[in-house]
Amino acid sequence: MEELLHYFPGLTAHQISQFELLSILYKDWNLKINVVSRKDIDEIYLRHVLHSLAIAKVQPFLSGSSVLDVGTGGGFPGIPLAILFPEVQFHLVDSIGKKIKVVEQVRDGLELQNVKVTNARAETITGQYDFIVSRAVAEMETFVRWVKNRVAKKSNHDLKNGILYLKGGDLTQELSLFPKATIHPISSFYKEAFFETKSVVHLPLKFKGK
Repeated sequence: MEELLHYFPGLTAHQISQFELLSILYKDWNLKINVVSRKDIDEIYLRHVLHSLAIAKVQPFLSGSSVLDVGTGGGFPGIPLAILFPEVQFHLVDSIGKKIKVVEQVRDGLELQNVKVTNARAETITGQYDFIVSRAVAEMETFVRWVKNRVAKKSNHDLKNGILYLKGGDLTQELSLFPKATIHPISSFYKEAFFETKSVVHLPLKFKGK
């Protein structure tokens, strides 16, 4: 929690209590259904919460906007972002039912009214969103194919509507097909060694109506 409070000093008392409860809920559920690796569960704030919230350092979400989290797994980055932005609607999607079960239980335990959870493949999701977030569930080319028709037409943020993707390592080859992609190194706003090779990639996507 110390790192979290250092990088996000404006958290309300309610948000702090939610982030504190988040760790308890995940540790409890992880004993039943392993959604966070056992080596990571003790560092959940660094490796999962702060990592997820790196997206907020690149683009804070405006009240009333909507965000789709594809391949959310145990609820990352969607759950931490939903705590940080209570006035934003989040839709968390994963094709693995047991992971979605955990996400539902964590959402309910945290009393997050702004989180919708769906057990489905990304390609079957309908509707439009300001941003689509994810944490390295596929190569960018594949991911774009999954979500290319899910972006809302009107952009209200500093960044254009599209993908905000948490990725690690050298992305030169993977992003060669996407000249409009912008890489934001997470080390530019977090000092911990864990983030040295990690980035948030922003890729604007055009609205495609039916």
